[in-house]
Parts: sequence; C-alpha cells; structure tokens
Amino acid sequence: IQYDILASRLRELSFLNAGFVITLTDERGEGRTETFEYQGGIREFVELLNKNKEPVHEHVVNILAEQIPEKQQLEGGSVPPPSDQPGTPIIVEVALQWNSSYSEQIFCYTNNIHNRDGGTHLTGFKTALTRVFNNYGTSQNLFKEVKNGLTGEDIREGLTAVISVKHPDPSFDSQTKSKLVSSEVKTVVEQIVNDKLSQFFEENPGTARKIVEKTIMAAKARDAARKA
Repeated sequence: IQYDILASRLRELSFLNAGFVITLTDERGEGRTETFEYQGGIREFVELLNKNKEPVHEHVVNILAEQIPEKQQLEGGSVPPPSDQPGTPIIVEVALQWNSSYSEQIFCYTNNIHNRDGGTHLTGFKTALTRVFNNYGTSQNLFKEVKNGLTGEDIREGLTAVISVKHPDPSFDSQTKSKLVSSEVKTVVEQIVNDKLSQFFEENPGTARKIVEKTIMAAKARDAARKA
C-alpha cells in the first residue's frame, strides 16, 4: 500500500478527533515515521486548507455541540410514548473561515467517514447559514445595496468549512457512504449552527461585519453580472 495514501487518511482522522495521537511507521527500505496530532481538531484542518489563501477574518469559527434528536413520528402521525431512557445525542462540530477567493470548499464527515456528496448535515448547515446572515444583515441595516438580501451562493463564496457529525446509527445512500441521508441530522445541525453562529456574530461584531461585507460584495458582483 502507498505510504502517502495511508498518511493522508491518518492525518484526516487525527484532525477529526482532536487530541488523538496517531503514529505511522514505514519499515520498508530506508523507513520513515510520522506522528499526527492536532489539539485544535477540525479548526486546525480549516487553517491548513486556508494556509495559502488570504483569510477575511483572523480566527476560524469553531462550533461544537450535541443534541438528542426529537423522536421521529411513527407512521400514521402517532408519536411514540415517552421513554425513561434519554436518546443518544448527535454530536456536531463545525469549523469555518472565509477567505478572499471566489470558491467554496466544504468537507462533510459522519463518524470519521468522508461523505463526498454531502447529505442532510450539509443541507442543515446551508439552511442555517443563509438564515443567520440574512437575519444579522437585516438587524444591522447592512443591506442598503442588496435589496433582496443574500443568497446561499453569495454567503458561501470564499468559505472553507469542515462539518463533522458523530451519529449513533447513521443511514447512507449507498455502501460507499458518500451521502448521509438520516433526516433528523438536518434539524439538529440547522438548530446548532443557527444558535451558535448567531451568538458568535453578536459577541464578535467586528468579525461578523467583515464576513457579511465580503458576502455583500459577492451579491453585488453577481447582481452586476446578471444586469450585464
């Protein structure tokens, strides 16, 4: 097996599990050893992804929370009887930072597995992001030049993000696990990102304004391109 492929996967695992120490040793030929350890977890992952880019704000925004999903309704609309056993929480961690580029980079994981095609965690994340930005921009009166607010596309321009979900029993669209389809994850991610990012914007108005102004520029450029 190729050393670089293994090293890449183990580096990814150590990012996704903050504080884990993973050592890879190749005893073939001249031999080599590498140790992966990232106390900052996915925050450091985003820093690495943005290393050769120009960040709009200095620090990566890091969200970590867990939530027990509301009981799924049974068929026919009846709600299952209350149980004395609390459910197992879904753990959500998100790290995000905007840079001056025009492209978005969002990596999604469930239980350390890369979901190449995203899924319900990505949908919940995008929905929350659009709501938080439009609520904040409206409340701060920042939308004088963009009449209809911001689209999701405007907001995600120049965004680098990693979404990592730990789920007790996830469902995927196929054996390759390229897409998460557990419906309750959308609501959980949406609520957590909505609450935590709104709170971050309120507590860090300088950073919030920098990020929102970047997205307003994207909206204006898109508007101008449409008119042209």
